[in-house]
Amino acid sequence: MTPLYTAHMTHRRGLTFWGQWLCALTLSIALLMLLVHWRVGSLTSEYRVLMILTVLGSVPIYSMMQVFHKRHGLVVGIGRLLAGWLILLAVLAAIAFITQTSALYSRQVIVAWALLGFLVQVASFLPLHYVARLHSRRIANGRRAVIIGTCPTAHELAKKLSRPNRALTLGFIATGHDSGPAPSILPLLGHVDAIREIITGLHVRRVYIVLTMEHAATIEALYIDLLDMNVDVVWIPDFGSMVLLNHSISEIERMPAIYLNESLLSSHPASLLCKDLFERSLAGMAVIVLSPLLLGVAIAVKLTSAGPVLFKQNRHGCNGEVIKVWKFRSMRVHDDREVRQATRDDDRVTPFGRFLRRSSIDELPQLFNVLSGQMALVGPRPHAVTHNIYYTGKVRAYMARHRLKPGITGLAQITGHRGETETVEKMQLRVAQDLNYINQWSLWLDIKILVKTPFTLFSKNIY
Repeated sequence: MTPLYTAHMTHRRGLTFWGQWLCALTLSIALLMLLVHWRVGSLTSEYRVLMILTVLGSVPIYSMMQVFHKRHGLVVGIGRLLAGWLILLAVLAAIAFITQTSALYSRQVIVAWALLGFLVQVASFLPLHYVARLHSRRIANGRRAVIIGTCPTAHELAKKLSRPNRALTLGFIATGHDSGPAPSILPLLGHVDAIREIITGLHVRRVYIVLTMEHAATIEALYIDLLDMNVDVVWIPDFGSMVLLNHSISEIERMPAIYLNESLLSSHPASLLCKDLFERSLAGMAVIVLSPLLLGVAIAVKLTSAGPVLFKQNRHGCNGEVIKVWKFRSMRVHDDREVRQATRDDDRVTPFGRFLRRSSIDELPQLFNVLSGQMALVGPRPHAVTHNIYYTGKVRAYMARHRLKPGITGLAQITGHRGETETVEKMQLRVAQDLNYINQWSLWLDIKILVKTPFTLFSKNIY
């Protein structure tokens, strides 16, 4: 995919977002004004401040939640709108609490606005969503495409392009570099030597070139040959078996740049700041709400076995920095110079500790790791340093999972890859999920993982 094409698509997505955002926020602000005039009588300064904060806060929150993204269906779109609105209300409530200004607002106005504000945004979302989808469908129907190349990456591209509101993809065109026959999802239209005849005969408007970097000369020749054919030429690099981490395409002073491996901190600094603030706020509230449970468990650990209440272990944090992760002690005090994973029926685990481990209550002190900034609520689970040393070199891209803060829960935990990893293959599956999380990260994904985590607490793999 060329930088020019990426910039074009980003521009179109931006127009879709800003248009729908403007309609939604205009209606919600107008509703707030009506409610204020109804209950208060005049638009006082505190309500003006509330309106300004709503407008300013909605932009980053709705953007991170991908509200109004055209690829989402109606139900998912409304769900993301609801999530974005609830997060915005939570941020506004936190600001009012911190500044001690909540008493200045009418509760009737705020409650009515919170409920009706979402409904008026849905009312604007429904017709605009329909129009945007209809427009995308019309454009897609007139944009006939072919794929040059028959490698697995080309096959994967064909499956993605077969989704609704995508270009009508007619088939594959073979080259002399293909390793096998064309996938069966689309027909083989011919050989690249006849590319000009195929484009003219089938009225093709877009050509996807899916070849590896070693065939750069062929890619350049195709590009030059198609310059006068009035078709869009899009190169999808086939990186084969390369492990890409948070990859993206951009420009550096008008020079195209393909980022094969980039940390989220450098690519999404503002988004990660919001993630950090969001998770620390949740962790702080969780500590307050769960303080009776934390105190009770601490007393029970002390009474049921000799030793400290908390177990602190060195683990790798963000960028490989060694941190001390806190847990309620669930094992008898023993010589831990040789760290080994807990196993089923492990004789080191105390009876009360077994309950703590089965319910994952032993992980709760890590909320303080989150508050201190060493961990996140969601991210790859931190492993003991000795385990990392053992698996480095045995599992491909193992240490790449440390490109962001480790989490109390993560994608691997909710997809069944938690517990003992007695084989290298099991660790490979866990690491694959961790890398998927880094590549797919969004605040919405974090929320889904947090919601699903309680339903995995009694997994048979926890011991």
